[in-house]
Amino acid sequence: MHRVYKYVLPSVDKELEKLKHKARAIPDPELRQQALNSIRDKKFHCQGGGVYAAANLQYHEVLIPLIVALQTISDYLDNLCDRSTSLDADDFRMLHQSMLDAVTPEAKPQDYYAFRQEKDDAGYLHGLVQQCQTQIGKLPSYEKVQPHVYELVSLYCDLQVYKHIAKELREEKLLAWWEQHRGRYPQLQWNEFAAATGSTLGMFMLFLNATDPDLTEEEGKAFKNIYFPHVCALHILLDYLIDQAEDKAGGDLNFCSYYKDEADLVDRIALIVNRAREDVQHLPESGFHRLIIEGLLALYLSDPKVQQQSDVRKISKQLLKRSPMTRLFFLVNSVWIRKQQA
Repeated sequence: MHRVYKYVLPSVDKELEKLKHKARAIPDPELRQQALNSIRDKKFHCQGGGVYAAANLQYHEVLIPLIVALQTISDYLDNLCDRSTSLDADDFRMLHQSMLDAVTPEAKPQDYYAFRQEKDDAGYLHGLVQQCQTQIGKLPSYEKVQPHVYELVSLYCDLQVYKHIAKELREEKLLAWWEQHRGRYPQLQWNEFAAATGSTLGMFMLFLNATDPDLTEEEGKAFKNIYFPHVCALHILLDYLIDQAEDKAGGDLNFCSYYKDEADLVDRIALIVNRAREDVQHLPESGFHRLIIEGLLALYLSDPKVQQQSDVRKISKQLLKRSPMTRLFFLVNSVWIRKQQA
């Protein structure tokens, strides 16, 4: 936490200020608004991702600009798709091609706005892509993890397409997509697989692994399988858990709504928590990754949204009932950080 407070959070703030300055210069009013909103409203995504740089401070000046840029692409595009009048799968697919290009150093920038009316961002999205590519070029073992980063980004892009198309088509497309992958993840339900694909944590963990000059291809693959699906699924299920009221009001898809009842929801998330804890024991610096898990639980279950939803508050208490001291520590820190940012 000393590293996080001294190095990570200030560096994340510095990067976001640079991006905010660029976002303000976007000529198109809709693109400008969504870019600024994504930075303002989803800052904590970059702060959370930046924590991975605390595990190797020697590379924090490489990892933080990389993580912030990729996470900002994700958040910006999520805003464009969520707030869009478009329901065009081709539009969503082309927008998210920028994420695939961002993690492919040799990729050339494309017209990511090809299928939408709003186009003039003064190079904002291209700049984010190029920032990712530049920082990736400084990671000594990126080639060992690149196929696995690309796989996770591809799954993320698929999810963003299917969850934003016309409401009557979303579930059908998601279930058909699950049929293509369920053989690899028999322990999951379809909504849990979809949730796992929505997390960027596996990508950030692989960036951290790529700072090791002695990393092997076998380790790169093994490390991806350790984080995906359970750590990633836990991340997004917690996010959906606290957003249930908002999503219901907005008519948005929520993966926590597919459990048969409250008890089933608690049991499944608790199961995924335990599997995630078991998985990360096989990683180098496993204690750091165990702290990530406890930090996720503390961060989301201390969110003010929890107190505004009686059912979620009850679920939160059950999940925290056997809270270890590390999670209690993060719980207090999460509340403190929110107060500083209020």
